[in-house]
Amino acid sequence: MAGLIAMNTVQRPMITDLLTLAQLLSPSFPVGAFAYSHGLETAVNDRLIYDATTLQGWLLDLLDFGGAQSDATFLNAAYNSDDPDIDTTARSFAASAERLMEIDLQGAAFCDTVSAIWGHEIGQLCYPVAVGRTAKILNLDPELTTAMYLQAFIGNLTTAAMRLLPLGQVAGQKIQTMLKPRIAEIAAKSIGGTLEDLHSSAWMSDITAMRHETQYSRVFRS
Repeated sequence: MAGLIAMNTVQRPMITDLLTLAQLLSPSFPVGAFAYSHGLETAVNDRLIYDATTLQGWLLDLLDFGGAQSDATFLNAAYNSDDPDIDTTARSFAASAERLMEIDLQGAAFCDTVSAIWGHEIGQLCYPVAVGRTAKILNLDPELTTAMYLQAFIGNLTTAAMRLLPLGQVAGQKIQTMLKPRIAEIAAKSIGGTLEDLHSSAWMSDITAMRHETQYSRVFRS
């Protein structure tokens, strides 16, 4: 009986953390993530992405070399330090004006909502930095926070792709399932991360984000 009580004592905080992160990173949390495609809309328009296979490859590149990877670094850096240079660097690292708008507006909405619900004033930080700083304040596990953030990142872009391509919901879920092991690996490697770990080389994603600014017909804001 004593062992069962001890186990429940250990498990309950983790369950609470999961529920809090599910709330913070839910599509219903009012940051407007549904309005952004991270340049994916232009990639579809240019036929760089045209089916489930090319979409999965694109998302995997973002996890390994692009915006998802750098977001994980900024999140963990913000978790480990309150240095204002982290937010400044994250903003300057945005590859286009729309990418900057994407992290700025989502971050502002996230900070305002966290303040309204939990009463913590964390300033006006860009999105990944705001998530990392909030996770620290709420004493959430950084590895779990990173994994949930990346899952939400990939889920949002998969949903965007389903609006742009003849791609069904089951196919979208299969892609997310295939990418989960990589998300878990990146989350584990990101623990204790600093700005010294920052890198990005997903050039085509950056280029499509820049070209989206002048695309004639657009559904998304980025």
